[in-house]
Amino acid sequence: MIQEKRSAEQISTLEIYTDGSCKSLGNTRFGGWSFIALRGGVFLSRASGCEEGTTNQRMELMAIRNALEFARQNRHPNERTIIYSDSAYAINCFEKHWYETWLKNGWTNARGDPVANAKLWMEIIPYFDNFWYYFTKVKAHANNYWNNECDRLAQLEAQTLKDNFRGIQNE
Repeated sequence: MIQEKRSAEQISTLEIYTDGSCKSLGNTRFGGWSFIALRGGVFLSRASGCEEGTTNQRMELMAIRNALEFARQNRHPNERTIIYSDSAYAINCFEKHWYETWLKNGWTNARGDPVANAKLWMEIIPYFDNFWYYFTKVKAHANNYWNNECDRLAQLEAQTLKDNFRGIQNE
C-alpha cells in the first residue's frame, strides 16, 4: 500500500495579518483595528473598524476576532489559516497557554483579577486548539509590508475617529 505524504507546502494557506491601534485625546481613547487576508501570497481582502473608549489590547483582539470570523467564512476545506499579530498579549496567550489557567480559575488571571477582554477571548480561544488555525508573532514596525499596512489602516481608523470626536474633552 502506498502512503500519501503531505508536506506543509501542499496544504493551502490563508494568511491574515492583524493589528490594533489606540490614540488619546484627554481621557478619551480612540481605537482602530484592521486585518489583511492573503491566499497564496496574493491579496484577498481587508477590513478595518474603530471604537471609542477602548484600549490597544482590545483593538489587537478585535482585529484577531474579525480575522477569524473572515477565515471561518472564507477558508477552503483543508486550508490552514495563519494569523499574524505583533501583539505579545495575544500571541503569548496562545503560546504560553494562559487561557488554560483562566478557564481553570473561572476567568480570573494569576493575580485573581477578572481577565481583561474576556468576551473577546471567549471567541478567540476555541481556535487555539484547532489544527487548521495557527497564531504567530511578527515584529511591529519592521520590514514586513503586510504588517505595516495593517498598522497604517488601524492607525487611520483610530485617528479618523479621534479627529471626528465631538464629545466633552477633558484635557
